[in-house]
Amino acid sequence: MKRLLAIASLLFLAALISAKLPASLSMAEDHWPQWRGPFFNGMARGGAPTEWSDTKNIKWKAPIAGRGFSTPIIWGDKIFLTTAVPTGKLDAAVAEAGSQRRTNPNGGSGEGQEHKFIVLCVDRKTGKTLWEQVAKTAVPHEGYHRAYGSLASSSPVTDGQFVFVSFGSRGIYCYDLNGRLIWEKDLKVKMQMRNQFGEGSAPVLAGDSLIVNFDQETGSFIIALDKRTGKELWRKNRDEVSTWANPLLVEHKGRRQLVVSATGKTRAYDPASGKVIWEAAGLGLNAIPAPVWQGDLVYVMTGHRDPKLMAIRLGREGDLTGTEAIVWSQTRGTSYTPSPVLHDGKFYALTDTAMLSCFDAATGKPFYHQQRLPQADNFKASPVGADGKLYLASENGAVYVIRMGEKFEVLATNLLDDQFFVASPVVVAGELYLRSQSHLFCVSDHAAK
Repeated sequence: MKRLLAIASLLFLAALISAKLPASLSMAEDHWPQWRGPFFNGMARGGAPTEWSDTKNIKWKAPIAGRGFSTPIIWGDKIFLTTAVPTGKLDAAVAEAGSQRRTNPNGGSGEGQEHKFIVLCVDRKTGKTLWEQVAKTAVPHEGYHRAYGSLASSSPVTDGQFVFVSFGSRGIYCYDLNGRLIWEKDLKVKMQMRNQFGEGSAPVLAGDSLIVNFDQETGSFIIALDKRTGKELWRKNRDEVSTWANPLLVEHKGRRQLVVSATGKTRAYDPASGKVIWEAAGLGLNAIPAPVWQGDLVYVMTGHRDPKLMAIRLGREGDLTGTEAIVWSQTRGTSYTPSPVLHDGKFYALTDTAMLSCFDAATGKPFYHQQRLPQADNFKASPVGADGKLYLASENGAVYVIRMGEKFEVLATNLLDDQFFVASPVVVAGELYLRSQSHLFCVSDHAAK
C-alpha cells in the first residue's frame, strides 16, 4: 500500500510539474510549431507514409480558398495556415503604377487587386475549418511571382499559446489558439522586392521576442517585438537587398544568436539587443534557403547568381570573411529555393532542377553529388526528413521518397493528379500533410479504405 501511495504521489507531482512547463518546451510528437519543423532543420520527430495516391492513404482532402504558399504549422489537433483571397475590387491606379515599375514579366501578379488576408485553423483529424479570421482587407502596393509567389507566403509560428502571423507590408498579428486577436502591429512599411517577386520571410521566436526580417531593395531592417504585446523592442537597419531567408536562433556556449543570411553579409545578432556579433560575406544573390545549425557550425546557402554554401564556425566575433571560421564551402549542387535538411552529420541540398546532394556536414565532402531524380521535375518546396527518409514535393504534384544516408536511393514516387506544390511537407504523429495550390491533404497509413 505504501508503495502504491508513493507511486501515485510521484505521478501527481510529475503531472503538476508538466502542467507548469511552458507549452513551447513540450516534446510531444504532434507539434510542427514553425517553418522547417520542431528542430528548424527540416526533420520530423517520427515517421510518415511511404506510398499514397489519389485513391490510397488519403485520410482527408480540404479545399483552401484563395492563394497562399505558406507552409502550415501544427500544434496538437490544430493546423494553422494563411491565404489571400481576392474580393473582386481593383484599384487601377495601383495596378498601373506597379506595371510601370516592373522590370521582370514574372513579377507583379495580383497587384492592385483588393484581397482579404486570412488566417485559418483546420482540424488535424478531419480537415474541417475550425475558425477563420480576416486579419486585414487591403490593396497590395506590389504583387508576387506569377508562378511561385503569393500574398500569403510566410509561415506562421506558435509557442503553443499564441499563433503569430506576418503578412509583411500588411502587418503582423497575434491570435490565441481559438482565433481571438491578441494584438496587431502595422509597421507602416511598403516593401519593394526584387522584380516584384513578393514577400516571404516568416517570423521566428526567440524567447519572449518575435523576430521579423524585412530585407528589400532599399530600406532593409530587422525588428524584435514583445510576443505578448507587439511592442517594439529593437530595430536594426540592414545594408542588404531582397532576402527571403528566415532568421535562425542558435546557441553556442550559453550564448544565443540570431543568424540571418543575405547577399551582402550573413550576420549574427544578439536577440536581446540587436547588436551584431559577427558577420561574413560570400553568398550570392537572392538568399532564400533557411540557415541550419549543428554543434558549433552554422550553414548558409544561396543558389542563384554566384551560388555558395558555407559552413561557419561559431564562437568568434567581428568580420569572419576570409578567415578560418569559414570551415568549408561549396559552389556546385546548392539550392536556389528549397531549404536544406540537416541530420545525423549529413547536409542534404535539393536544387530547383531536381538534383539532390548529400554532404558530410563536418567537412563538406560529398557522399553523393547532384544526383538526378527519376524524372524531369522542378522544385520550390523544401524537403523534409522523417524516420530515415526524405520527402521531396514537386511542382508537378509528385512527392519523391528518398532514403537518407550516404547512398542515393529512391524508395517511392507518389503522384497526386492536378496538384502543384510550393509549400513544404509537414510530418506529425506518423501522418504527412501536403499543401498544394488549391488543397490541403492528410496522408496516413490509417486512412479509411
